[in-house]
Amino acid sequence: MARFALLVRGINVGGKNKVVMAELRQELTGLGLEKVETYINSGNAFFDATRPKEDLVALLKPFFAEHYPFIQSFALFQAEDYARDCALLPAWWFEELARKDVLFYTEGLDVDQLIRQVSGLPLQDEVLHFGELGIYWGKFSEATYAQTAYHKQLLKLPFYRTLTIRNAKTFDKIGQQLKAERELAENAKIQ
Repeated sequence: MARFALLVRGINVGGKNKVVMAELRQELTGLGLEKVETYINSGNAFFDATRPKEDLVALLKPFFAEHYPFIQSFALFQAEDYARDCALLPAWWFEELARKDVLFYTEGLDVDQLIRQVSGLPLQDEVLHFGELGIYWGKFSEATYAQTAYHKQLLKLPFYRTLTIRNAKTFDKIGQQLKAERELAENAKIQ
């Protein structure tokens, strides 16, 4: 049994693409996923499953197409993937910056092409790190935010509409959700 995080893109924003989290939890449970939980209204779900990731992606794509056709992109990863990415984060991620975001890679995205495009952007008072789960992007100053590649150029790139983005606070909360369940499972094994 593995603990997964499912992050969907573009729901409950500005009154559009409404998804009721309680209903989504019930529907995901109906698909055979266990211990389904959600965090805030922006499409963060967590569940346990024995199936491999590829099978879960094959299960979720038609589910979203039928029930929520506006959900065309989602990220799916295990607690272990999250822990591994966190262990490799650069020092600046843990410092006080004006803004920090994670641009999660979604299923089916050409990650190599994305990295090539983002690597070519001229950074202005910002830093980035390419992780296994996504691009970690830090902006040093609120005063210079409007000049950053993140603000000026990222939105114009074609792949932007396929990424699902979370700020550092939500990224940390995702980790807490995944870690808490993993610790409960490990404690249950010991007893």
